[in-house]
Amino acid sequence: MTDTILAFIQAHAFWAAPITFLLAFGESLAVISLFLPATVMLVAIGGLIGVAHIPLWPIVFAGFLGAVMGDWLSYTVSRHYKDSIASVWPLSCYPETLAKAQALFRKWGAFGVFIGRFSGPLRAVVPLAAGMSEMPWVPFQIANVTSAAVWAVGLLAPGVVLAHWFW
Repeated sequence: MTDTILAFIQAHAFWAAPITFLLAFGESLAVISLFLPATVMLVAIGGLIGVAHIPLWPIVFAGFLGAVMGDWLSYTVSRHYKDSIASVWPLSCYPETLAKAQALFRKWGAFGVFIGRFSGPLRAVVPLAAGMSEMPWVPFQIANVTSAAVWAVGLLAPGVVLAHWFW
């Protein structure tokens, strides 16, 4: 799947930003991120940016926006449905992951939301824990936006740097 997406982007650079948005959105959306290997694809897109001379900042912005939107949607849904989220598949199969996210959130608050963005399995459930716990919207969004900015640059920039270094 990664090779197909990268080949498509290389042939159609215009689609790099929308694809990056969708991958970052899926990677940040609760449950979907458990099944979507987007991190690897986003790092590879960073390398493709460097090799194919695709402009970096529109792609970083697309990744940032997708990550913000994915966490925002997860938070909003869990704030509405609260604890009943834990009984929905596949979360019901992995109650320990949600429990870890809730513990991280209880210990660190908004900073836990920031930290959770950088932990693979927790990335999918920390926004859920924040919404279930009725974390106020403004602190959640501050953590969401700042972590998404660091995350998007952190995933895409290394590929760009390595591509410039090796090619």
